[in-house]
Amino acid sequence: MTRYALALLAVAACKNGRADERGHPAPPPRAGTPAGELTPAEPAAWCLTRGARAFDGNRLHIDEPTVRAVAPASHGDAAALRFTFGGDSDEQTALASGQVRRQLGVKLRAGDGCNVIYVMWRLDPSPFIEVSTKINPGARDHDDCGTRGYTKVKPVRSESPPPLRLGATHTLAAELIGDELTARVDDRVVWRGLLSEQARALDGPAGMRTDNLTLDAELLVAPAARHAVPGCD
Repeated sequence: MTRYALALLAVAACKNGRADERGHPAPPPRAGTPAGELTPAEPAAWCLTRGARAFDGNRLHIDEPTVRAVAPASHGDAAALRFTFGGDSDEQTALASGQVRRQLGVKLRAGDGCNVIYVMWRLDPSPFIEVSTKINPGARDHDDCGTRGYTKVKPVRSESPPPLRLGATHTLAAELIGDELTARVDDRVVWRGLLSEQARALDGPAGMRTDNLTLDAELLVAPAARHAVPGCD
């Protein structure tokens, strides 16, 4: 094939690519204000929907198999969990799906139990970060949605977090800017990816969750107007 013919093909391909882009424009990112600096949430700022209140300063002692919490007066696009690892909880409980998981993480835009973004540090079969959305428009609690609406988000970049050792202290942080979510462990990027257009409709505060682990944990958030959250009003 001559150089002239190859050039014509390249021009045609470029034009076709631009036409495809015009036919399928990238959706605009969700508008919003930056979360700002994260600071430890004081005990009065926590709402525990599962688990007992056992604070030492701003640190919550967790030794139950299921703990769920939000900070209703926080920005929903950023959060961090700073914790000291204490091993497995004495009691182990399966999720509603029947799986027994050891994991900890933060929640973003946690409007209720049916509509939320999870950034989880899972321990099994080996440590990894998993991001998922749970979206069930019109539903608010487990009776409404059960385990429906989960979608795992595929990363464009991911690395394994360090193994958790007894007595070790780490920080898992997550931030949304537009549709891009970035997760860090101890200031090192371990996950980055784009959320779906459906996730833009989610609205709520930041929070945290643990399953089958023992921790002493601080929830770091950015203050914002109080969200109405079921079980926290």
